[in-house]
Amino acid sequence: MNKQTLCSFILLFTGVLSAQNALKSDKLYEDQTPLEIKLGYSNKELNRNTDDSTFITTTLSYYHENKWADIEVNLRARGNFRRNECYFPPVKMKIKKNQYSGTLFDGNKTMKLVLPCKIESEKNDNVLQEFIAYKIYEKISPFHFKTRRVNIKFSEPKGKKIKEFELKGFLIEDDKRVAKRHEGKVMERFIHPMAMQHVTSVQNAFFQYLIGNTDFSVAYQHNGKLLYVDKEIIPLPYDFDMTGWVNPSYATVNTTLGINSVQDRKYRGFKREQQYFDQVRSQFLDQKESLMQMVASYESEFSDPKEYQNMFDFMGTFYEVLENDDKFEKVIVAVARTK
Repeated sequence: MNKQTLCSFILLFTGVLSAQNALKSDKLYEDQTPLEIKLGYSNKELNRNTDDSTFITTTLSYYHENKWADIEVNLRARGNFRRNECYFPPVKMKIKKNQYSGTLFDGNKTMKLVLPCKIESEKNDNVLQEFIAYKIYEKISPFHFKTRRVNIKFSEPKGKKIKEFELKGFLIEDDKRVAKRHEGKVMERFIHPMAMQHVTSVQNAFFQYLIGNTDFSVAYQHNGKLLYVDKEIIPLPYDFDMTGWVNPSYATVNTTLGINSVQDRKYRGFKREQQYFDQVRSQFLDQKESLMQMVASYESEFSDPKEYQNMFDFMGTFYEVLENDDKFEKVIVAVARTK
């Protein structure tokens, strides 16, 4: 059995196991049609009056099976940078069992809601770009977060008036749901990257390079979690907005890495045996057509054609590296980290 066949078999086998471990919470994510929801609260109150243990309570209305339904949800702002920078801070959502039981949200006690950051023309396109990044990784690794797009009619009280917004967003399942699906658990301590499972680590590093992400650390679990599955440690990435893929107006650049823009890629994976680089390179090349077709399928949903085209072209420059032996050696293999 050659490497390519073995890789395909492993992915297929893992997918079969995942299907066997279906959870109640999966129902929300089975239908990938955007879920229509209505939500209202004060962003100022959310930012000022919530923390890790303090939430605000509001009603979430959603359209399912040709009718509207309501559930009570508890919300808090998350992400220190975005709390200070964004008009719409990203949200951590908790739902009590007596609210979600028997509904579309059954089993989803905790979720994240990703929203646009600023009130600007590209706000919804940026959210769509980040969502597509999650869908790419879903095709790369069986260890990924399930996501579901939402179209939001957002109402914000402003004194005696109500300000209305039409927003795109998406829901992300809780990391404990991912761990349970794979019969593992979430790890919350420092682990050196070289102690992590080789193939999934290289898959993650290649993916981060594809989307132009340097704002992550697998060791310190910055914009990522770790799963412990079958006595192996698996990286589980999230939060992809501060990337060249999305290229938002509020992006900050880590110039200590020798880059001047978030669209300047820098490989941040660790040095491993050549066979793992070759195996994952082959996987990405084999999936090129299907991945690019998947990305292209969202073209009509963009408000600004330039936002779509910049993202699609950015993916093309990733494959220019993978398809050229010299470039692949120079900008990925040779610069892989040793510490």
